[in-house]
Amino acid sequence: MMNQSHINVVILAAGQGTRMKSDKPKVLHELAGAPLVQHVINTSKELKPKYINVVYGHGGEQVQEIINDADITWILQKEQLGTGHAVAQVSDYLNDEELVLILYGDVPLIHIDTLADLLNQAADGIALLTVHLDNPQGYGRIVRDKSGKVKNITEEKDATDDVKKIHEVNTGILAVKANLLKNWLSQLNNNNAQEEYYLTDVIAMAVKDNFTVHTTQPDNEFEVMGVNNRIQLSELERYYQKEQANRIMAAGITLADPARIDIRGKLTHGKDIFIDINTVIEGNVSIGNNVSIGANCVIKDSKIADDVTVLPMSILDNASVGKGSKVGPFARLRPGAVLSDNTHIGNFVEIKKSFIGVGSKINHLTYVGDSLVGKNVNVGAGTITCNYDGANKHQTIIEDNVFIGSATQLVAPVKIGKNATIGAGSTITTDVNEGELAITRVKQKSISGWMRPVKKQ
Repeated sequence: MMNQSHINVVILAAGQGTRMKSDKPKVLHELAGAPLVQHVINTSKELKPKYINVVYGHGGEQVQEIINDADITWILQKEQLGTGHAVAQVSDYLNDEELVLILYGDVPLIHIDTLADLLNQAADGIALLTVHLDNPQGYGRIVRDKSGKVKNITEEKDATDDVKKIHEVNTGILAVKANLLKNWLSQLNNNNAQEEYYLTDVIAMAVKDNFTVHTTQPDNEFEVMGVNNRIQLSELERYYQKEQANRIMAAGITLADPARIDIRGKLTHGKDIFIDINTVIEGNVSIGNNVSIGANCVIKDSKIADDVTVLPMSILDNASVGKGSKVGPFARLRPGAVLSDNTHIGNFVEIKKSFIGVGSKINHLTYVGDSLVGKNVNVGAGTITCNYDGANKHQTIIEDNVFIGSATQLVAPVKIGKNATIGAGSTITTDVNEGELAITRVKQKSISGWMRPVKKQ
């Protein structure tokens, strides 16, 4: 392949996508948790090109706002007059010695190896990515001469019956030297059924100028499938998730059902991991060795160390779980939750922006927010750290070996000293010294003759 610093990527992303039936630009619809065009940009960056240009049109302000990438040059196509017209908008941004790679913002699953091969084929002029389809209806056909060389691409609306029988079709993905491309773009016209400027006409011009149009094919057709409606989007989503499932199973993860996992980001992991059904992985997630994740869990931007068990229905969001810990079922770790080794976070427990020390247990129906919890602390069921006074957040500090009874409220800011005990049902508003027992209970009182309220008619 030619020098990567001479690659100029052009991504066409100006289409409105009317068949999506949406106010959102087509390229912003998501696959695996990221906009379609973001997938194309990410793959482009793996080539380490000199430039990445995105041609935008419909809803372009939304596209720029969502993508927000300083490495991209944004180029407006005011009128959508065809693919040739779209690429022509970039002509002034191309240097003659560059190799131009033309991609599409709604074709998200193209592989880096496929593009590298295409660029190699284009080193002496021009190369085209084609694919053979059992049903080529709707696609431009690759017309070859008797020797097998490409003659032209004929769009289906302009094709004869014989041409329509051809199963090799154009993907639209093209690599070509910039000086040649600019010359051919200047010769395009719209004398066709659609009255558009077809980029595909460049192929016939190349042949006329005695250039061999090299071709290469992807490993499978899903690489070059575009998204024109939500049905196609769902098909690509399932294919992508199947690829991800196969990849992680080959690398040491057991999946209860490969068809019921969604990876919407980057997963790094060890081995001997078990993941049950309907788990969703989002953002950047790291999972250590010998980890078990139960059914219906959502794990986002979190780190899970070795020998951890995450029980069903748990949510981890920007959290860190230490070695040998146990989380769930029905637990929620919110951003800033840091669990040390061998901690237990049980059912219906919520941890937010808090550090939990080694060996501590918070097993039932509890909220801990903005807190520092020491080692070997036991927090009883129904305990709440009251961290918000209606205007500001305050911190609760619970030192090592503290025992907190059930149904306790710790009104922050407050500090519970080492080895202290809090009696069940207490509301703690002031610091508790090391080793003390703190208890606040109203004396029991019985009222005779009291009647429960009844529902008004």
